[in-house]
Amino acid sequence: MAFRFERLSIPDVILIESKVHRDERGFFMEAYKQSAFAAAGIPQRFVQDNHSRSTRAVLRGLHYQRNPMAQGKLVRVLEGEIFDVAVDLRKGSPTYGRWAGMTLSSGNQRMLYVPDGFAHGFCVLSETADVLYKVTREYSAGHDAGILWNDPDIAIAWPIRDPIVSKKDADHPRLKETDTGFVYQETK
Repeated sequence: MAFRFERLSIPDVILIESKVHRDERGFFMEAYKQSAFAAAGIPQRFVQDNHSRSTRAVLRGLHYQRNPMAQGKLVRVLEGEIFDVAVDLRKGSPTYGRWAGMTLSSGNQRMLYVPDGFAHGFCVLSETADVLYKVTREYSAGHDAGILWNDPDIAIAWPIRDPIVSKKDADHPRLKETDTGFVYQETK
């Protein structure tokens, strides 16, 4: 099997490990295979790739898009290391307002699937990090939204002190101050 899928403390957030074939020339891996992802419960069609480069201590997030343009994301680090976080925004969910986080790096080749209905963010642990994320809906400025990165009710244990945060991200509301519009629907 080319992939290993592990559901995290929030079961809809999935850690993905690909079988990496290494030798003296470098490595080869499958980064995405629709049939394997669908069999693991990720039947999404990805329509846009985003690539960001950030320096140490940069924190991006917590971002999401409102319905009907909500995005699922498949996050992968091409170079460097990040602490990647997903926050459940679905009212009525047993994990509403909780977060799950994982270190992703070019060394461990892990990926994180963040479904729609979640806010996403990351902080950079290495000198620089190149992050590639596939999304299930195209970017829509009119649906762009966010939650405050250091919302005390969510209490994310970010592994850096004094992060570098954009003004836009610093001005996002706390979760309790906004209606994200997401409602939990139990899957059978």
